[in-house]
Amino acid sequence: MNDETTRLIALARTAAANAHAPYSGFGVGAAVLLSDGSVVHGANFENASYGLSLCAETVALATVNAQGRLADVVAIGVVGGMIRDGAIAGEEVVRPCGRCRQVINEAAQIGGRDIRVHCAGAEGEAVTSYLLSQLLPDAFGPADLGIGAKK
Repeated sequence: MNDETTRLIALARTAAANAHAPYSGFGVGAAVLLSDGSVVHGANFENASYGLSLCAETVALATVNAQGRLADVVAIGVVGGMIRDGAIAGEEVVRPCGRCRQVINEAAQIGGRDIRVHCAGAEGEAVTSYLLSQLLPDAFGPADLGIGAKK
């Protein structure tokens, strides 16, 4: 595991501790690396009206966008697991859901790069890394509407 992966997974684990997941009991953290080396965090935020819940990746990327930096996204770390005794637990690697893959694709196409996605469980050493194009091949996005470059 390289330094980028190690750093993003560690920061995503820290972010997961802030998950608000009283309904599913499944906490997720995300850490988004920007081109200048800075990192923006996010945690999932569930709502009693389930459809209004926000995934950690979406929270982090919306924060990046609010800073005007969507084109600067280089990589993202995602970590998740069941909440047990106030901590996130589990070794199984967690990957972004389909909606999050689509949201990551927005940043990828706007930035003109194939974003690296590092995935891990809340505990354990297993990390699986992908390019977004592997997780969401032939994605529909801004380029299909004539905006940005298609990757």
